[in-house]
Amino acid sequence: MPDLSFQVDGAKVVPFALAPQLAFGLRVTNASTTEAVHTVVLRCQLQVDVTRRRYAPEEEKRLRDLFGDPDRWSQTLRTMLWTHANTVVPAFVGETTAELLVPCTFDFNVAATKYFYGLTSGDVPLTLLFSGSVFYQNAAGTLQVAPISWDKEATYRLPVQLWQDLMDAYYPNEAWLHLRRDVFDRLYRYKVSRGIPSWEQALDGILPVEEEAPV
Repeated sequence: MPDLSFQVDGAKVVPFALAPQLAFGLRVTNASTTEAVHTVVLRCQLQVDVTRRRYAPEEEKRLRDLFGDPDRWSQTLRTMLWTHANTVVPAFVGETTAELLVPCTFDFNVAATKYFYGLTSGDVPLTLLFSGSVFYQNAAGTLQVAPISWDKEATYRLPVQLWQDLMDAYYPNEAWLHLRRDVFDRLYRYKVSRGIPSWEQALDGILPVEEEAPV
């Protein structure tokens, strides 16, 4: 029966997709170098290990919305679920590579977006937890299926710059803001009643001229 292990060789921005995606390069290795693996239906849970990195003072300010004041971070910092992703690994013997496409969002109601946006440099420590099914041929040539052990995982440090490049590619000089419907209606009436042509100008008319000093 196959005994698979997984390693992340790197990640890159997927250009021209319908929605932002990162492609993680997976190296899949079978402990048996002669056993024929027919297909691997792979599921992956990606977790952000927020306690496995240091945070600069500017990052601490930007992450208050997510974790609260830094003096409480010993209580509020916990490993976060980022997302789930799936892929199918084609037939191989011994070792192969595959791409794991991971959807990303710029929705600031999502904790992962707040976290990634709050970082200014460095990398994001990730743990990838794998599950799924392996289809393989036994010694008699019969097709068999076996589950992937729940203890299969890999770690990877995702460069913050790569996430920033992804969002710059899909949302250049833009950000998404989700508003409660009644708040949106008030803002819309304000914009229309004053003949303001863009949302940016409407917000500029409401916000203070001078930026508030950092807390």
